[in-house]
Amino acid sequence: MQRLLITGFSGFVSRHFLNYLVEQNLSYEVLGVDVNPPRFTLSDYEPTLAMSFRTVNLLDQDAVDQILEEFRPDYILHLASFSSVAYSWEHPADCFRNNTNIFLNLTEGLRAHGLEACRVLSVGSSEEYGNVAAEQLPLVEDRPLIPVNPYAVARVSQEMMARVLVDGYGMNILLTRSFNHMGPFQDERFVIPSFIRRILAIREAGESEGEIETGDVSIIRDFVDVRDVVRAYYLLLMEGRPGEVYNICGGKGVALADVIREIGDIVGVQVKSRVNPAFVRPGDNQIVIGSDEKIRRDIGWQAEIPLRKTLEDMVAYMSTN
Repeated sequence: MQRLLITGFSGFVSRHFLNYLVEQNLSYEVLGVDVNPPRFTLSDYEPTLAMSFRTVNLLDQDAVDQILEEFRPDYILHLASFSSVAYSWEHPADCFRNNTNIFLNLTEGLRAHGLEACRVLSVGSSEEYGNVAAEQLPLVEDRPLIPVNPYAVARVSQEMMARVLVDGYGMNILLTRSFNHMGPFQDERFVIPSFIRRILAIREAGESEGEIETGDVSIIRDFVDVRDVVRAYYLLLMEGRPGEVYNICGGKGVALADVIREIGDIVGVQVKSRVNPAFVRPGDNQIVIGSDEKIRRDIGWQAEIPLRKTLEDMVAYMSTN
């Protein structure tokens, strides 16, 4: 049984990745590592997956070395990061140190223990592209990167280091620029779950209409269902080309204002939004739409789950949790 190490194991993406493995009847020995314990039961994934979990701070090189020496993974899905743009503005140095150093510790550990052949999926972000004009869309992978927030700068640094490791040491690293993904289990610190929770609160208060405070809802994003995303991650781990970067996107843009209206329609509430200047992030990208041509060509992946289905499933999950 091949061995799969998942960092950032306790996040919602990892949980969906495990669901995908089970649904596809794919057997692996899985070790999850995270600074926080998972909010799900590991035994739910047995007997398809041989599961274990360890609390590990990836900033501790000795701890990383011990994990790699003992487990000796064939594959690593590297999800661990501070992934909030808002947090990166509040704590830019902390975000940069964390996101770059945990990747360096992981790759240094692989080299130290002769595991350069281990296939590593290094997850990046569409935030790396920065602000672009509408006529420059959709975003393609060879476009120059102009990050405009601390989180994006850290992701670009991680990506550039990965390319150096592939070229210089022959490491087996594949890269993504993942666009905004969402789905059940997502933390309410992120924008769409936050909208849903507050709109559900209007309904739970017995009201048929209400108002929520937001940032700039005119911004347009390329939303992808997390279940499509994890399918892409698995296919890239198996079939992607080392050193290459792949957009994971839907190729369509939707304004946040339209997402709010869609949620209101699903919940049965008429929603108005009011901009709170405190929620508006500096230099926010106004429009982000990606091209999925490269990933479709290389591994045959494209997003399949429509936005309405994603939002319906999120509302259903959050209504009972």
